[in-house]
Order: sequence, then structure tokens, then C-alpha cells
Amino acid sequence: MSYEEDARKAKELLKALPTKWPGRKSVLTLKEANFNWKQMEWWAFYFEWLCYKALDGEFTRPGDKFGSTTTSCFDLKRSINWDLKAKAIKSDDHRSILNDKEAMDRSIKKYGVHGLIIGLCDVEYNDEKRTFQRWHERLKGGKSRYQKEREKRTCISRYRKTSAELKEILLLGVNRDNVNLLGIFKQGRNSNGTARPEKYMLEYDENILEQFLIGRIVF
Repeated sequence: MSYEEDARKAKELLKALPTKWPGRKSVLTLKEANFNWKQMEWWAFYFEWLCYKALDGEFTRPGDKFGSTTTSCFDLKRSINWDLKAKAIKSDDHRSILNDKEAMDRSIKKYGVHGLIIGLCDVEYNDEKRTFQRWHERLKGGKSRYQKEREKRTCISRYRKTSAELKEILLLGVNRDNVNLLGIFKQGRNSNGTARPEKYMLEYDENILEQFLIGRIVF
């Protein structure tokens, strides 16, 4: 097998994914599957769950783990390691934070290529009355401690995505020749003062994406 064959198989299996994801129905599906259903960015985890289901039997889960942090374990593996990521295409932030830099470097060194499967989604936000947000909080049993602390610090409660539509899937390959096109995201320090590991960062610039592209699915 090769990473090109991985990409061909992924395209074959992922092209049948459902593309319209109503918020309540999707969250309830994740809850039934016991998969990250409490998360604010439920739509990104719904994409992961759909991919896991579609690729099961061809890709193993999880992939390799290089290092001790949770971000050093990859989502999937076939001939190479693959990570899953979802991105809202109308976001003001035209980038995605990827995996642990050191772990990805070691994955590239071992296999030559590290794979990314990225779902590009058009999302709808909550109405002004925040009906979906209140429903989600009731389902979870109330606001989390993290949410309460964040709102206390900022006095802002972010609008929730109420639905999402999958528009495109990008299959990207990061190798020794193009890895320098990724940015570096510095995470700062832990509470004990130790530095948190750096992560790679992908800019959604068409010229940059072309340097990584090994396949795409347009819905």
C-alpha cells in the first residue's frame, strides 16, 4: 500500500457521507454513540464520527502515538498516519491548528508523508434567543465549569452552530518538502511553568493548499 492508495480508498468511502447535519439530530446521534456530544463544536466531532464509521475496516483507529501528550496520537492509520479536521469555511480565522509538531515530524520521518482529511463546512449560527444553545445545555445537565469560568472572564457567551453542511473534503499530504509551508502555533506554558508542545498550523490559502493536495471530494 501507499499513501496514494490510502487517499483513493478514503475518497471512495467518504463520498457517500451525509452532507446536511441538523444540530439537534446530530448531537443526539453523538450522544447515543457516546462520542463527544457535549462539545460546543459538535459539528467538528460529528465529522470525525462520520469518517470513523465510513473508514472502519480499511483504516485502523487510532494511528501511531509519538510522545506522551494527547495531541501526539493520530486519528487513523493505513499505510501512513492520518488526522481528521473540520473547518468552517466562512470563518474569519482562515487557518487550522493541527497536531503536535514533534509527533508529526516523527510520523513524516518514519513514513515519508503524514495525511490530513479536512472537511470544509458551511455552518449556521444560533438565533438571538439561543434556543439551540439552551437545549444543548439542558441536555448536558447545565453549563460546564469551564464554560462558567470563561463567561465570568469575558462576559461573552459564544453563539453555537445550529447546523452544518459539508461542502468539500480535502485530502492533504505533508512531507519533508512541503512541511516548511505550515505555520507554527505556540501554546504557551502549563500551570507549572513548563512549555506546552508546539503544534503545526495550516493556512487556507489556495496556493498553499495546492502544495499539499492529493485528493478532494466536492459535494
